[in-house]
Amino acid sequence: MSWQPEIDELRKREALAKKMGGPEKVKRQHDGGKLTVRERIGKLLDPGSFREVGAIAGKAEYNEDGSLKDFSPSNFVCGRGRINDRPVVVGGDDFTVRGGAADASIWEKQVISEQMAGDVRIPIVRLVDGTGGGGSVKTYEMTGRTYVPRNPAWEHVVRNLSLVPTVALGLGSVAGLGAARLVTSHYSLMVKNVSQMFAAGPPVVARLGTPVTKEELGGTQIHARNGSVDDEVESEEEAFARTRQFLSYMPNSVYDLPPRGPVTDDPNRREEKLLSLVPRERRKVYKMRDIIGLTMDQGSFFEIGKLYGRSIVTGLARLDGWPVAVMGGDPFFYGAAWSAETAHKVTRFVDMAETFHLPVVHFVDCPGFVIGVEAETAATIRHGARAMAAVYQATAPWCSIIVRKVFGVAGAAHQNWNKFNFRYAWPSGDWGSLPLEGGIEAAYKSDLAASDNPEKLLEDITERMNKVRSPFRTAETFGVEEIIDPRDTRPLLCEFANLAAPLRTPGPRATGFRP
Repeated sequence: MSWQPEIDELRKREALAKKMGGPEKVKRQHDGGKLTVRERIGKLLDPGSFREVGAIAGKAEYNEDGSLKDFSPSNFVCGRGRINDRPVVVGGDDFTVRGGAADASIWEKQVISEQMAGDVRIPIVRLVDGTGGGGSVKTYEMTGRTYVPRNPAWEHVVRNLSLVPTVALGLGSVAGLGAARLVTSHYSLMVKNVSQMFAAGPPVVARLGTPVTKEELGGTQIHARNGSVDDEVESEEEAFARTRQFLSYMPNSVYDLPPRGPVTDDPNRREEKLLSLVPRERRKVYKMRDIIGLTMDQGSFFEIGKLYGRSIVTGLARLDGWPVAVMGGDPFFYGAAWSAETAHKVTRFVDMAETFHLPVVHFVDCPGFVIGVEAETAATIRHGARAMAAVYQATAPWCSIIVRKVFGVAGAAHQNWNKFNFRYAWPSGDWGSLPLEGGIEAAYKSDLAASDNPEKLLEDITERMNKVRSPFRTAETFGVEEIIDPRDTRPLLCEFANLAAPLRTPGPRATGFRP
């Protein structure tokens, strides 16, 4: 007596599930420049590593004799696999089956994918395409009723932000619940000219009297620049490559530590270019990314959020093989001052570093918060205070390299002052409660007004004050711990990374992650 007939039935159902929405719908997916969910999983994961869960869940039709006539799979594919030989959960929408709408979904599959990631303590990658199991008006007619909405698995989605690395890829037109699943992550991507994201799509928005195209409403030119998602890429293949790279810096969960990568670079490398990279003229800009590239392990910098909050550069890198979180002020935007968007970017980034036990390297250049009517309208101080709270709550090992400006409330928040931090200053460092430029005119207003030659007096005062602003004067009172030769930056940072490695403690953090 053998169970082979049942195994044959199982294989038949599995084969039907792999046909997804059928050849016509698969062709439509390809004609739209998109891969199918199974092709995506195949390209994302290590070859042959995918272990599907719930493959034969769906809707079946039967003949009069009870034999299987036809089968349509659910529009969500999930399971376990490996990325760079490390375990992950992957869950993806199948847009070929009813456009990902709720009437073709089995919501328990989304629940189990999120539960699996959190309870087994491994990263999750969401491949979002469509509404992500969200509503469809056709569902009302098919069921003969409406229903009180519930977001499947949402309690687990939120919990996972504080437990496991979560990556979400927007790979088509993403709306409603799908959009929420995309942005509720540690790292999110959209594909240029293929992906769009919105709370509600163009047909619904048109009811407000505003006809728009999908790109006009929610293309990457909007969402990669307003911080809704972290980055835009040119293709799905690039999205998968960046996902693999992002996860290489992450631990499996908060109960683990980020693994050390290969040691491929000299920790004592000294770069001559660093000595002259920052101009003597304080109004001249320089390239912060060059500083990061010259001091991190060569080729290891993985930038996150390049197109929004642009007065600060954020990303992941390695120092002597150890993963670190890197921030650096970018003087090309607002002179590196913190805008409301920048503050939001800092908050999320510091929270991610704190959640996953990544030491922080902060290349400091911050003249304070952006000022003016627009800045006040954007509630910059509110968002800035939130960013400051994230920094002051951070317990991760922290090293600040003061490259240039440190002024005002925002500048003061370049580290958590409640604990020991490594801190070094370059000779180009320039700090105070407010910059001399502009401050002199205010402080000496009456003297300048009474002078017969105010221009000459201003010049004399400025020359005097420039001597006072010397970083060596601050070092005399231990107001800055060490002034260093910029060429020594990498060796000191590698020392920091090696000293920080045993200081990290696995486990969840009290503050959690602010999405």
